[in-house]
Amino acid sequence: MMAHPEPAPDDDEAFADRRAYPRVPTALPASLQAGGDRHSVQLLDVSAGGAKLNCAASIAVGTSVTLDCGSLARAAVVRWQTGALMGVMFDTELDGRVVAALTERSRALEALMRTRE
Repeated sequence: MMAHPEPAPDDDEAFADRRAYPRVPTALPASLQAGGDRHSVQLLDVSAGGAKLNCAASIAVGTSVTLDCGSLARAAVVRWQTGALMGVMFDTELDGRVVAALTERSRALEALMRTRE
């Protein structure tokens, strides 16, 4: 009998049933503070427990970081990174209103970008 390899952390289907919080897709610019370095990132999705980012920098799993997205500045820990995709887990849960506000901001930014095309 062959053992099945673990799915990649960015494999949404494989991890969906193990998540404690539903993810909400977003598209927002943000920054990630890791040690003394600040990196520009894109917030791809968010939940009360964490976020998925597009981050060009390689940051070790287990590193303490701060995600700053304007109205949100939250301490987190890098849980996984595959290429430019990264998952972080917040030190404390986000309130549902904060998740909703980020989602609304993402929709407003998307609508604004469409009017400029």
